[in-house]
Amino acid sequence: MSISNEQAQAYWRENLRIIMTHLAIWFVVSYGCAILFVEQLNEIPFFGFPLGFWFGQQGSIFVFVILIWTYVFSMNKLDEKYDVHE
Repeated sequence: MSISNEQAQAYWRENLRIIMTHLAIWFVVSYGCAILFVEQLNEIPFFGFPLGFWFGQQGSIFVFVILIWTYVFSMNKLDEKYDVHE
């Protein structure tokens, strides 16, 4: 089934919004928490380690995996909305 040009543009616009939201979260967590705000976050202990160190070593990986799952969920929902799902 094909969709109209207007629907395709609306689908792509929503797709880009989802991607940009996920990229912004990824940037804040991986670059912001692990590099820019590491000094402030290191003041907070987390399981015996400074929080900034933890974000740099483990936290950003956990957040990245969560972002993958939320992206899959968001895209499946978007595909169903525009009736382009499998």
